[in-house]
Amino acid sequence: MRTKQGLFLAVAAVILMLLAACGGKSQEDVVGNIEKNLESMNGYKAEAEMLMNTGEEEQHFAIDMLHKKEDYYRVKLQNDQDEQGSQIILKNDDGVFVLTPELEKSFKFQSDWPENSSQPYLYQSLVNDILKDDEAEFEATETHYKFMTKTNYQSNNNLPYQEIYFDKKSYTPVRVKVLDKDKNALVEVKFNNFEMDPEFGENDFVLEDNMDVKDQDVATSGQEESEVFTVLLPLYLAGTDLLEKKEVELDDGKRVIMTFSGAKNFTLIEEKRTSVPTASAPKEVTGDIVNLGHSIGALEDGMVEWTKDGVDFYLASEDLTREELIEVAQSVQGKEVK
Repeated sequence: MRTKQGLFLAVAAVILMLLAACGGKSQEDVVGNIEKNLESMNGYKAEAEMLMNTGEEEQHFAIDMLHKKEDYYRVKLQNDQDEQGSQIILKNDDGVFVLTPELEKSFKFQSDWPENSSQPYLYQSLVNDILKDDEAEFEATETHYKFMTKTNYQSNNNLPYQEIYFDKKSYTPVRVKVLDKDKNALVEVKFNNFEMDPEFGENDFVLEDNMDVKDQDVATSGQEESEVFTVLLPLYLAGTDLLEKKEVELDDGKRVIMTFSGAKNFTLIEEKRTSVPTASAPKEVTGDIVNLGHSIGALEDGMVEWTKDGVDFYLASEDLTREELIEVAQSVQGKEVK
């Protein structure tokens, strides 16, 4: 018995030594190292791809991110299905902005973005979600540290969970999967490059420089260009039916006004111009930035507006709740049946 017991203790000791040699770390160790890693850097530059399956069609974005301590951010999102070019979320000393440079459109928000909601492509947002979740699950694989946490998406209650993968050597994010209630991945972010403590350009976070589009090719071919834009309908109608559709010819484009009537009424306006307006001061918004899946929008009380494929969308309602308003806006992807 003593021999067997001694052998057991010896084997156990060897196993413990092997685990120690392999660098086995606890969840607390890993979280602490990730925190230290984030706090020690002066900023980062990252490139990622994001796939979103939250609507009728899969959306693919290329994302370029810059972050400079403490509160300087530039997130450039390019939807490969959108001809308008990129959208940029910019945060500097003057506030938070959403820019569409090719169309000379800009919004200014008095917002605590990015702290007010989960952001699957921002390092510090992922770390904060881990720290806030006392029930976060942890797993160490051969190459990654994996966390399962709750999310905080104000614009989408249907995405309550996320899987976050960190590189075991650098403690930087590698992949994020945002999951629905059934643990299906509807959003996936894959980091292709992550550079800590990069050099920043003098004007990287300056509004005017980020609105400057060189060699842009904007369609200005006249009235017939405005007539070809495809009217999109919401797939989620919130218990309504299309009551009226009105088309208005503008001097430089077309406007379509659709009224939906039912238990809760709302109006959807789609407008396309053939000329790009001259640059002006950003439109002040008292609401929030909202990710609609197909584009970034501006949400105020009773209204959300966004731009996609050069078309401006305005959705307004006195009856829809904030969540319903966002859900209708996210679903505006259905092509009109002729």
